[in-house]
Amino acid sequence: MRKFIQYTTLAILLWFGFHIVIIVFDGLNDDLEFVDVGVVLGNKVELDGQPSKRLQRRLDRAIELYENKYFKYVIVSGGIGKEGFDEARVMKDYLIQAGIPEDRIILDSKGSNTFMTAKNSKEIVEEMNLNSVMIISQYYHISRTKLAFNKVGFDKVYSAHARIFEIRDIYSLVREFIAYYKYLVS
Repeated sequence: MRKFIQYTTLAILLWFGFHIVIIVFDGLNDDLEFVDVGVVLGNKVELDGQPSKRLQRRLDRAIELYENKYFKYVIVSGGIGKEGFDEARVMKDYLIQAGIPEDRIILDSKGSNTFMTAKNSKEIVEEMNLNSVMIISQYYHISRTKLAFNKVGFDKVYSAHARIFEIRDIYSLVREFIAYYKYLVS
C-alpha cells in the first residue's frame, strides 16, 4: 500500500509539472493572426481607479496589436471588482487615452470571470457579424481562456500575452492548473 501511495503521489506531481510546462509554453508562444476583434480580459483596478500593473500590461499589449492592425475592434471585458470600479469602463478609458477611437472599443461590463467573458464575447461577435478573435491576458491565463472560448463556440482562438512577470505568477500557475480542469469538465 505504501508503494502505491508513493507511485500515485509521484504520478500526480509529474502530471502537475507537465501541465504547468504546457500552460507556460502555450501562454508565452503568442498565436498572432489578423482577426476581427481583440478581447482584453479584466483584472484588478487600484483604489485610485487606475488599472493595476497587470491590467495596464494587458491593455498596452492590446494597444500595440491594434496599432499594428491585428484587429479592428477591441472588447474590454470585466466586472465590478471589490474596489468598486467597473473594470471594463476603466479599461475603455485607458484605451481612449492611448488614442484608440471610442467607436472601436466594445464594453462588456458583465465579464466577471473567464467563462462569462467568452460567452459575452461570442454574443457580441455574432451580433456584429464578426467571427475571429484574439484573446489578450497573462501568459498563465491563456490556455484556460482558449478552452472557455472554444467551449462557447469559437472555432479558432488566437492569443497574445501581456508582457509582465511577477512572483505572484507562481500562485497563479497553481490556480490555473486547477481551474483548467474545472473548465474542462464543466
